Amino acid sequence: MAERRTDIGPPHYENFLPPVIKKNYGKWLDHDIPRPGVLVHTAESGDKVWSVRAATPRLASIVTLRMFADLADKYSDGYMRWTSRNNIEFLLTDESKVDPLIADLKKEGYPVGGTGASITNIVHTQGWVHCHSSASDASGVVKSIMDELFPYFESMDKLPARLRIAFACCLNMCGAVHCSDISVLAVHRHAPKIDHDAMSKVCEIPSTISSCPTGAIRSATVDGKPSVEVIEEQCMYCANCFSVCPAMSLNDPETDGISIWVGGKLSNARSKPMFSKLAIPYLPNNPPRWPEVVNAVKHLVEVYAKHARKFERMGEWIERIGWPKFFDLTGLEFTKYHIDDFTHAGETYNRSAHNKIFNS
Repeated sequence: MAERRTDIGPPHYENFLPPVIKKNYGKWLDHDIPRPGVLVHTAESGDKVWSVRAATPRLASIVTLRMFADLADKYSDGYMRWTSRNNIEFLLTDESKVDPLIADLKKEGYPVGGTGASITNIVHTQGWVHCHSSASDASGVVKSIMDELFPYFESMDKLPARLRIAFACCLNMCGAVHCSDISVLAVHRHAPKIDHDAMSKVCEIPSTISSCPTGAIRSATVDGKPSVEVIEEQCMYCANCFSVCPAMSLNDPETDGISIWVGGKLSNARSKPMFSKLAIPYLPNNPPRWPEVVNAVKHLVEVYAKHARKFERMGEWIERIGWPKFFDLTGLEFTKYHIDDFTHAGETYNRSAHNKIFNS
């Protein structure tokens, strides 16, 4: 009798590789970017693969997905992939199909770009569409920002180096805001409001207390009923408690807002990976176009583009000129919120992929 396996995990990634990728796996010589949105990889065997990259929305309809699938069937033998920043890439082995594919993508309204010294698609979280703890929208803010920065997506001659922008709708950071050149982070600014009447009816108090990563929630008796209290000095406004207890609401349209962070990256090219650092502590939530946030991000991009050296990432530029000069050039106000009093992992953990082996 054949073995029956029910818990087999995800399929092996090799099952989804294009034949040319599988054939030349680990044997690629180099790559080039002949034009914005197009990469060509050359293998030792002489085989070449052209990647055509286009921007897509974070949330795509079935109609959109079927359209992409049809384009993949037509031009790339059915093979396509999504990048970590929500771009779609078609993998072609026939160079003659590159231009027709780009023409069809643009006809459908999907721009081609995001390669080399450009701003690629913004990686972002769910926002008001889905997340119960979000302090702002995600899709709306990202759409508003990229409407202004669109020329930087389709070109590779306006920036010194690649520039990555990320958005997270709360500090739980489902996006990559801890390590992007410019990070947009929505923030709550007060502790949860507790509905003491509903607490004992809809929440398990021990689970609610244990959900807090900073120990800010304590048991309490209110009007003779079991409930909890929040020590606001210890609260970091993460909404973990609301995830397990609907009686502890954190969202507030009057005080929720957006902060801007800069200087993060994952690359090891010229320096170790870098964490983002605070640039603007608070901007108001003004849907549907968030003008204050859009103007701030656009201003940071323009100042960086004007003053950084070629191949210099945002964080590398700031390290070279120093933070005082950064605040001077950008015209941003330095506040008490910019004082970094985090004394733990930021300076002690090895953030590089490079390891040094010591001989005893």
